[in-house]
Amino acid sequence: MAGTTPHQNVTFDSAGHRAHGYLAVPGPGSGPAVIVIQEWWGLTDHIRNVADRLAAEGFVALAPDLYGGSIAHDGAEAAEMMSQLPETEGAHLLNGAVDYLLGLDSVTSSTVGAVGFCMGGGFVLALAAQQGERISAAVPFYGVGPALPGSYSRVRAAVQGHYGEQDAAYPVEAARTQEGQIRRESGTEVQFFYYDAPHAFHNDENPQGNYRPDDAKLAWNRAVRFFRNNVR
Repeated sequence: MAGTTPHQNVTFDSAGHRAHGYLAVPGPGSGPAVIVIQEWWGLTDHIRNVADRLAAEGFVALAPDLYGGSIAHDGAEAAEMMSQLPETEGAHLLNGAVDYLLGLDSVTSSTVGAVGFCMGGGFVLALAAQQGERISAAVPFYGVGPALPGSYSRVRAAVQGHYGEQDAAYPVEAARTQEGQIRRESGTEVQFFYYDAPHAFHNDENPQGNYRPDDAKLAWNRAVRFFRNNVR
């Protein structure tokens, strides 16, 4: 894709429709691909910044817009918007995002990494199951959502999770159960890290007062190394 600019809003095909997202390309103009999946707030400045930070680390990062341009302003609105996003619609859009990234000339990898936060963390794991070998690294940050037996049997990605021990939205017991289920069903490399932190501790916009800079930095550095080792 000649002429790709470092940061731009893009459109791509998704299940016969046009989807939108934010694309960040590293300074050299190419790199391995990573999808960034939003929290329940929408495609916020924070999520765009995550894509920018990945680009600064050498990755081509795409943050798809799951809400079609809408941004939530409080928790009640975010919960309502999340409830109105059909799981199948979100899955189709993310599948289109994988196709789009792997079709870019600027992408040097044959696989895609995926990182997501809260709602997006759940989508990361669902996307890895849907895409099989095309997702080589899956990084859920406090990913929410129960999983039926067998949900992770098609995951081929290495998985690195980041969860808070003080998380009221997704209790640490649920995260540990999720970790065990992924390991049993996928047979892939699975490592979860647990932090003395609440939910959304990585979000430096701090909408719920939960940002923990030291934990966020540690988790971020681990995730970047993980992508470098697994997305090729």
